[in-house]
Amino acid sequence: MRRPVALRCQAVLASAAVVIAVGVALPTPQAAAAVGSATGYATQNGGTTGGAGGQTVRATTGTAIHAALCGRTSSSTPITIEVTGTINHGNTSKVSGASCNTAAGVIELKQISNVTIIGVGSAVFDQLGIHIRDSSNIIIQNVTIRNVKKSGSPTSNGGDAIGMESTVRNVWVDHVTLEASGGESEGYDGLFDMKDNTQYVTLSYSILRNSGRGGLVGSSESDLSNGFITYHHNLYENIDSRTPLLRGGIAHIYNNHYVSLHESGINSRAGARAKVENNYFRDSKDVLGTFYTNERGYWQVAGNVFDNVTWSSAGSENYPAGPNPTSNTTVSIPYSYSLDGASCVPDIVRQTVGANTGLRVSNGSCSPQTPPPTTPPPTTPPPTTPPPTTPPPTTPPPTGGTNLSLGAGADGSSKASGTSYGNVRDGNLSTYWSPAGSTGTISIKWGSATQVSRVVIREPSGTQGSIGSWQLVNNDNGAVLATGSGAGSITFPATATSKLNFKINSSGGTPRVGEFETYAS
Repeated sequence: MRRPVALRCQAVLASAAVVIAVGVALPTPQAAAAVGSATGYATQNGGTTGGAGGQTVRATTGTAIHAALCGRTSSSTPITIEVTGTINHGNTSKVSGASCNTAAGVIELKQISNVTIIGVGSAVFDQLGIHIRDSSNIIIQNVTIRNVKKSGSPTSNGGDAIGMESTVRNVWVDHVTLEASGGESEGYDGLFDMKDNTQYVTLSYSILRNSGRGGLVGSSESDLSNGFITYHHNLYENIDSRTPLLRGGIAHIYNNHYVSLHESGINSRAGARAKVENNYFRDSKDVLGTFYTNERGYWQVAGNVFDNVTWSSAGSENYPAGPNPTSNTTVSIPYSYSLDGASCVPDIVRQTVGANTGLRVSNGSCSPQTPPPTTPPPTTPPPTTPPPTTPPPTTPPPTGGTNLSLGAGADGSSKASGTSYGNVRDGNLSTYWSPAGSTGTISIKWGSATQVSRVVIREPSGTQGSIGSWQLVNNDNGAVLATGSGAGSITFPATATSKLNFKINSSGGTPRVGEFETYAS
């Protein structure tokens, strides 16, 4: 029988004994920012800039990190938190405030946005995970997170080094070291997990090692609301499985170095589609395929190197892509990127990955370079500026172009007595749809994929303000195109879809939609 990961892994650094008692975040004299700019899918959906343009504070305890979040004017006020020293259970307490929602024993980034956490010098989260929930525009850079447990003592973050869940958007995790000292039997879970509607995430130039589970996208075969994830220039070493496990959605996996994967590697299942190119796999087993399920996934492969990789035979719930992997789908990548040759991946990854390695990156030709600090992009408005996509409910939203909803079909989750789905596409504001309760979904559908980049939600006269929080969802793939509250004009990157869902998650009474207009531009 194969020994557990805990017995195979390299010696893990002893826990630091220093506990900083004062949990105060101190402003630094000069503004700082993450080094370099986001890459991959984190550049989409409006981009990922973290706390660029905001105040910079220095934190030496977990309590100080929470205090920095809670001390902001609002939950979306940009902030960069420079972390130094060892963050652990002894110095991480709950802090309360109107701009935060924290908890003891975990770094809690919950219901917030526009935050950068960057290590300065040595920044170690010891047995303490980072939990991102209901949040957006987050950067985590140059930190080590180790030995986070879900069982035993102490526990944190469900055993995940970094865990994301419940409507998370635009996260860039870069130059981090994520490590455990064993697998599930030793109390550990995943190193980098995403579930429950997490999208537009990039993991780059990072180390994931000595764990039973590298990470997953989707918590079950029914959790298919996640996707648009990029993994590039990472080292996966001494991992049992999940590098990553993909359930639904789209992933781009390139220029990673995989060493000693003991059971399986990239596990694409439940309809997931992965573009896997120019990676280097060494001394590993079943590095790509669908495993532990009959719900198959798909992959597009090109340029990969398989060095001493073994493949098991296909069978029930076991569908390895090898020994001669070929593509069974195609994946279109919407962003530009530089692709290193697979043969040099071990060398360029060795020179660039992990925390405290100088934040170097590849120049696209297998040579390391250090990028300049990020300059806040001019397109990012101050957090106090009302978002242009959602005008006040009392302001008639602009029109223009052809309303694609006219002549289209409509359906929904339920309808109140006396209302109709078709009322939202008849051009008449005196007719409307309401759900049977206080929440529900109304949809516009076409006979074939239709290009849409703007939606206008109109409420009947005299009922403005009844719609609370909402999500606009591409029904074809489950991607959330936009979120917000109230009626108005909603813009988003042009999307081809055969059905568009407006999902009302909260309301001030009974919500009413008079018109659900759709436009190509």
